[in-house]
Amino acid sequence: MTSDRPPEALAPLVQLARLAARPIDRFLHIQAASGLVLLVCAAVAMGLANSPWRDAWFSLWESPIGLRVGSFAVEKSLAWVVNDGLMVIFFFVVGLEIRREAHQGELSTWRRAALPAAAALGGMLVPAVVYLAIAGAPETRAGWGVPMATDIAFAVGILALLGPRAPPALRVLLLALAVIDDLGAIVVIALFYTSELSWSFALVAALGFAGIFAFQAFGVRSKWAYVVPAVVAWAGVYGFGVHPTIAGVLVGLVTPVRAWLGPEGFVAHVQRQLGAVTTPGLSAHELAVHLAAVDHARREALSPAESLIEKLHPVVAWGIMPVFALANAGVALDSGPTSSASSLVTVGVIAGLVVGKPVGVFAASWLVTRLGVGTLPIGLGGRHLVVLGLVAGVGFTMSLFTAQLAFVDAALLGAAKVGVLVASVVAATLSVGAGLWLLPKAPVEGAAMTAHEAEGSTTK
Repeated sequence: MTSDRPPEALAPLVQLARLAARPIDRFLHIQAASGLVLLVCAAVAMGLANSPWRDAWFSLWESPIGLRVGSFAVEKSLAWVVNDGLMVIFFFVVGLEIRREAHQGELSTWRRAALPAAAALGGMLVPAVVYLAIAGAPETRAGWGVPMATDIAFAVGILALLGPRAPPALRVLLLALAVIDDLGAIVVIALFYTSELSWSFALVAALGFAGIFAFQAFGVRSKWAYVVPAVVAWAGVYGFGVHPTIAGVLVGLVTPVRAWLGPEGFVAHVQRQLGAVTTPGLSAHELAVHLAAVDHARREALSPAESLIEKLHPVVAWGIMPVFALANAGVALDSGPTSSASSLVTVGVIAGLVVGKPVGVFAASWLVTRLGVGTLPIGLGGRHLVVLGLVAGVGFTMSLFTAQLAFVDAALLGAAKVGVLVASVVAATLSVGAGLWLLPKAPVEGAAMTAHEAEGSTTK
């Protein structure tokens, strides 16, 4: 007879641990939780940056971290490790999500992708134009890319606060918009926020990606084996002059999205192994062989991309993004008199996110639906698009990241950060208020149907 606990464990302690874990499990399954963690980290960073410990706080992120192997030595700041190192994993997961959505999700066909693609494009172009109209002077124009991004964690969290007023179809549309929005931000970073290119490192990057493709061709399934060529690709992209996070995106985009066995193959494989395990007189070695086969089937039931998303998404949501917020959200508000240029940057970012985003998302969505190029999911209407545009104005992670690349001047960078934080608070408040005012308390019949399901229903 099997037990529900390991043989060495004490029943009272196991029960206590399970009781303690239940609130954590519930917390991790709430969509707004990761956005709440980011909000807390941003508040902590702002508080410490304006406290008597501000000097120690800023010095912490400039602390050198080094690695020495023989005569080879490299030393970077802690902030560099976060922004150029850990954020590569964040962008890698973004690349995986883009690859997955393009293969089998809301971006897998033009019909499903038309509306979110247009909304994302409008939500990128209009904020950039609004910013340039306000802060288009030579010393401030580099920040045009800052108000173009949407923070998916905060945005999904806001929709979760609206409860049944925000139907599942609206969340799916927001997710698709955010994925394309991230892709656009990546293209902007690669094309416009790069240093001088060093073509000799292009060969290093090419060797890294060639190693990844070679491993795939030889059928190498261990994910750890791909770390070495991925690091080589990262080093090549970094030396080439493009921001190294682009390497993370590219590696994510070339990760396979087709499972070897899939659900049916997994079931068949495991059933064969279970039948063999029941053989009388089975030795421990033979049992270990069958269990290894079951473990292989478990690994190959999901595609490498799906498996990595499942494993890395919690790490990114609960680890990397909060650390990024701590490292980048802190701004000293009383560091000195504000220049006119700084004021223009702040106002430009706020206007771009709070005004430009909703206008761009709504106008582009209205245009493609009017032309018949794209269609709204069943149950969604103009009011949902208004809320979608407002919530898309909550820019945080990607906006702060772009600001780091756009401005070298500390005053302008601080002004951009203030603009991002203020705009995010305003956009969040407006989107919640608009959702409570415009959206019905109960979802409209059929509103739970996603764009994918709606397309399927029209083909039956």
